Amino acid sequence: MANEWARKIGQMLRNVRPGLAALATSRLALPTRGMALSSPAFDDGGTLPDRYTQDGESLFPPLYWDHIPPEAKSLALLVEDADAPFPRPLVHVLLHSIPPGLSGIPEGGVAIRQVRKSPLGFKAGRNSVARAGWMAPSPMPGHGPHRYAFQLLAVDTMPSFPSPPGRGALLRALRPNLIAATRLIGVYQRP
Repeated sequence: MANEWARKIGQMLRNVRPGLAALATSRLALPTRGMALSSPAFDDGGTLPDRYTQDGESLFPPLYWDHIPPEAKSLALLVEDADAPFPRPLVHVLLHSIPPGLSGIPEGGVAIRQVRKSPLGFKAGRNSVARAGWMAPSPMPGHGPHRYAFQLLAVDTMPSFPSPPGRGALLRALRPNLIAATRLIGVYQRP
């Protein structure tokens, strides 16, 4: 019965979505400068496997990048749901201070609670439920396909935050130093 109600609500809210234009990389309108982001788990615009969602194991998917601009001092990674039924995209993870020499994050490389600096060198900010770490996708049943944008930002500084930043604080701090961005989209939906 609860699933039936959730599905009906999802269907009623089907057209309530912020869309791709509301994503950080769309609003910043930065050039890619050749930067590329990919995953062996899904193609750009392809289906995000269950294993990386709350319907599966809630693992962070493996990501790889290359062609980082030489002047980059750090990277940031932001994963947003462009189709959540809210005015703004839902933030699933926010990572900053990623060493530019790092070529990716392995499967499960971001914990659900990432309170300390990662062994890979990055730090986590707060997602939309105010928790530092990975919030695996869990779209509303019946709401239709959700596009999860994995967005990589190159920055010509190494940021410092007194506490884990949220999306707004991160983007305000990085905006003057952003030099390039790229994104990869994985799609997931519940029936």
